[in-house]
Amino acid sequence: MVAAAFSSLITMETEEAQIATGLRRRDPEVLDALIEQYQHRLLRYLAHMTGNMATAEDLFQETWIRVLEKGHQYDAKSRFATWLMTIAHNVAIDHLRKRTPASLDEMRDSEDAAPFEQVAAIEDKVRIQAALDQLPPIFREVLVLRFQEQMKLEEIAKLINIPLATVKTRIYRGVVALRPALMGGAQ
Repeated sequence: MVAAAFSSLITMETEEAQIATGLRRRDPEVLDALIEQYQHRLLRYLAHMTGNMATAEDLFQETWIRVLEKGHQYDAKSRFATWLMTIAHNVAIDHLRKRTPASLDEMRDSEDAAPFEQVAAIEDKVRIQAALDQLPPIFREVLVLRFQEQMKLEEIAKLINIPLATVKTRIYRGVVALRPALMGGAQ
Protein backbone atom coordinates (compact mmCIF):
# COMPACT_ATOMS: atom_id res chain seq x y z
CA MET A 1 0.00 0.00 0.00
CA VAL A 2 2.79 2.42 0.93
CA ALA A 3 4.72 1.43 -2.17
CA ALA A 4 1.69 2.19 -4.37
CA ALA A 5 1.21 5.59 -2.73
CA PHE A 6 4.94 6.34 -3.10
CA SER A 7 4.85 5.24 -6.74
CA SER A 8 1.91 7.54 -7.50
CA LEU A 9 3.69 10.40 -5.72
CA ILE A 10 6.81 9.87 -7.83
CA THR A 11 4.66 9.67 -10.97
CA MET A 12 2.89 12.92 -10.06
CA GLU A 13 6.18 14.67 -9.32
CA THR A 14 7.63 13.41 -12.58
CA GLU A 15 4.56 14.55 -14.52
CA GLU A 16 4.65 17.99 -12.88
CA ALA A 17 8.38 18.27 -13.61
CA GLN A 18 7.77 17.33 -17.26
CA ILE A 19 5.09 20.01 -17.49
CA ALA A 20 7.47 22.58 -15.98
CA THR A 21 10.20 21.64 -18.42
CA GLY A 22 7.81 21.76 -21.36
CA LEU A 23 6.49 25.18 -20.35
CA ARG A 24 10.01 26.57 -19.96
CA ARG A 25 10.80 25.37 -23.49
CA ARG A 26 7.42 26.66 -24.75
CA ASP A 27 6.81 23.21 -26.19
CA PRO A 28 3.60 23.44 -28.27
CA GLU A 29 2.83 19.74 -27.73
CA VAL A 30 2.88 20.18 -23.95
CA LEU A 31 0.66 23.25 -24.19
CA ASP A 32 -1.77 21.44 -26.50
CA ALA A 33 -1.93 18.48 -24.12
CA LEU A 34 -2.55 20.78 -21.14
CA ILE A 35 -5.31 22.65 -22.96
CA GLU A 36 -6.91 19.36 -23.93
CA GLN A 37 -6.72 18.04 -20.37
CA TYR A 38 -7.92 21.16 -18.54
CA GLN A 39 -10.16 22.96 -21.06
CA HIS A 40 -13.52 21.84 -19.67
CA ARG A 41 -12.62 22.38 -16.04
CA LEU A 42 -11.09 25.80 -16.72
CA LEU A 43 -13.95 27.02 -18.88
CA ARG A 44 -16.51 25.82 -16.33
CA TYR A 45 -14.69 27.66 -13.55
CA LEU A 46 -14.48 30.88 -15.57
CA ALA A 47 -18.16 30.62 -16.54
CA HIS A 48 -19.10 30.33 -12.88
CA MET A 49 -16.87 33.26 -11.97
CA THR A 50 -18.22 35.59 -14.65
CA GLY A 51 -21.75 34.32 -15.12
CA ASN A 52 -21.36 34.71 -18.88
CA MET A 53 -20.13 32.07 -21.31
CA ALA A 54 -18.85 34.54 -23.92
CA THR A 55 -16.81 36.37 -21.30
CA ALA A 56 -15.59 33.04 -19.90
CA GLU A 57 -14.36 32.04 -23.37
CA ASP A 58 -12.44 35.31 -23.68
CA LEU A 59 -10.91 34.83 -20.25
CA PHE A 60 -10.13 31.20 -21.14
CA GLN A 61 -7.97 32.46 -24.03
CA GLU A 62 -6.36 35.10 -21.81
CA THR A 63 -5.54 32.45 -19.19
CA TRP A 64 -3.71 30.26 -21.71
CA ILE A 65 -1.84 33.27 -23.07
CA ARG A 66 -0.64 34.00 -19.53
CA VAL A 67 0.31 30.34 -19.04
CA LEU A 68 2.46 30.60 -22.15
CA GLU A 69 3.96 33.94 -21.06
CA LYS A 70 4.60 32.88 -17.46
CA GLY A 71 5.29 29.19 -18.02
CA HIS A 72 8.90 29.67 -17.02
CA GLN A 73 7.68 30.57 -13.50
CA TYR A 74 5.98 27.19 -12.92
CA ASP A 75 8.35 25.30 -10.62
CA ALA A 76 6.44 21.98 -10.24
CA LYS A 77 6.33 22.37 -6.44
CA SER A 78 2.54 22.48 -6.58
CA ARG A 79 0.07 20.71 -8.82
CA PHE A 80 -0.22 22.23 -12.29
CA ALA A 81 -4.00 22.38 -11.90
CA THR A 82 -3.63 24.62 -8.85
CA TRP A 83 -1.16 26.89 -10.65
CA LEU A 84 -3.44 27.08 -13.71
CA MET A 85 -6.53 27.86 -11.61
CA THR A 86 -4.57 30.57 -9.79
CA ILE A 87 -3.83 32.24 -13.11
CA ALA A 88 -7.49 31.89 -14.13
CA HIS A 89 -8.55 33.32 -10.77
CA ASN A 90 -6.33 36.36 -11.30
CA VAL A 91 -7.57 36.87 -14.86
CA ALA A 92 -11.20 36.65 -13.71
CA ILE A 93 -10.65 39.00 -10.77
CA ASP A 94 -8.94 41.53 -13.07
CA HIS A 95 -11.93 41.34 -15.39
CA LEU A 96 -14.49 41.62 -12.60
CA ARG A 97 -12.75 44.71 -11.22
CA LYS A 98 -12.90 46.42 -14.63
CA ARG A 99 -16.43 45.56 -15.66
CA THR A 100 -19.58 47.54 -15.15
CA PRO A 101 -22.57 45.92 -13.44
CA ALA A 102 -23.92 43.22 -15.74
CA SER A 103 -27.47 42.70 -16.90
CA LEU A 104 -29.38 39.46 -16.44
CA ASP A 105 -27.80 36.42 -18.04
CA GLU A 106 -29.05 35.37 -21.42
CA MET A 107 -31.76 32.75 -21.44
CA ARG A 108 -30.67 29.58 -23.19
CA ASP A 109 -32.91 27.70 -25.53
CA SER A 110 -33.46 24.09 -24.62
CA GLU A 111 -34.46 21.33 -26.98
CA ASP A 112 -38.24 20.91 -27.20
CA ALA A 113 -38.04 17.15 -27.39
CA ALA A 114 -35.74 16.67 -24.38
CA PRO A 115 -36.77 13.94 -21.95
CA PHE A 116 -38.24 14.97 -18.59
CA GLU A 117 -35.06 14.07 -16.69
CA GLN A 118 -32.92 16.27 -18.90
CA VAL A 119 -35.34 19.16 -18.57
CA ALA A 120 -35.44 18.74 -14.77
CA ALA A 121 -31.64 18.61 -14.61
CA ILE A 122 -31.35 21.76 -16.72
CA GLU A 123 -33.90 23.53 -14.53
CA ASP A 124 -31.94 22.51 -11.42
CA LYS A 125 -28.70 23.78 -12.94
CA VAL A 126 -30.34 27.05 -13.92
CA ARG A 127 -31.84 27.45 -10.43
CA ILE A 128 -28.50 26.68 -8.76
CA GLN A 129 -26.62 29.00 -11.12
CA ALA A 130 -29.17 31.76 -10.50
CA ALA A 131 -28.76 31.30 -6.75
CA LEU A 132 -24.94 31.31 -7.11
CA ASP A 133 -25.12 34.46 -9.23
CA GLN A 134 -26.86 36.24 -6.36
CA LEU A 135 -23.97 35.52 -4.00
CA PRO A 136 -21.06 37.91 -3.58
CA PRO A 137 -18.10 36.73 -5.70
CA ILE A 138 -16.00 35.79 -2.65
CA PHE A 139 -18.58 33.17 -1.61
CA ARG A 140 -19.44 32.04 -5.15
CA GLU A 141 -15.79 31.41 -5.97
CA VAL A 142 -15.04 29.14 -3.00
CA LEU A 143 -18.27 27.19 -3.51
CA VAL A 144 -17.49 26.59 -7.18
CA LEU A 145 -13.90 25.57 -6.45
CA ARG A 146 -14.92 23.23 -3.64
CA PHE A 147 -18.06 21.59 -4.98
CA GLN A 148 -17.81 21.97 -8.75
CA GLU A 149 -14.07 21.68 -9.20
CA GLN A 150 -13.59 19.27 -6.26
CA MET A 151 -10.57 21.16 -4.95
CA LYS A 152 -9.27 20.56 -1.45
CA LEU A 153 -9.66 23.37 1.08
CA GLU A 154 -5.88 23.79 1.28
CA GLU A 155 -5.65 24.15 -2.51
CA ILE A 156 -8.39 26.78 -2.49
CA ALA A 157 -6.56 28.71 0.23
CA LYS A 158 -3.36 28.63 -1.79
CA LEU A 159 -5.10 29.53 -5.05
CA ILE A 160 -6.93 32.55 -3.63
CA ASN A 161 -4.09 33.40 -1.25
CA ILE A 162 -6.19 33.51 1.91
CA PRO A 163 -5.96 31.57 5.20
CA LEU A 164 -7.55 28.13 5.41
CA ALA A 165 -9.90 29.35 8.15
CA THR A 166 -11.16 32.08 5.81
CA VAL A 167 -11.87 29.48 3.11
CA LYS A 168 -13.90 27.45 5.59
CA THR A 169 -15.80 30.53 6.75
CA ARG A 170 -16.59 31.61 3.19
CA ILE A 171 -17.84 28.14 2.29
CA TYR A 172 -20.04 28.05 5.37
CA ARG A 173 -21.43 31.53 4.77
CA GLY A 174 -21.94 30.80 1.08
CA VAL A 175 -23.91 27.63 1.82
CA VAL A 176 -25.99 29.48 4.41
CA ALA A 177 -26.68 32.26 1.88
CA LEU A 178 -27.61 29.73 -0.84
CA ARG A 179 -30.04 27.80 1.30
CA PRO A 180 -32.97 30.29 1.22
CA ALA A 181 -32.67 30.82 -2.52
CA LEU A 182 -32.64 27.10 -3.24
CA MET A 183 -35.40 26.27 -0.75
CA GLY A 184 -37.58 29.07 -2.12
CA GLY A 185 -37.13 27.79 -5.65
CA ALA A 186 -38.29 24.30 -4.68
CA GLN A 187 -41.74 25.44 -3.53
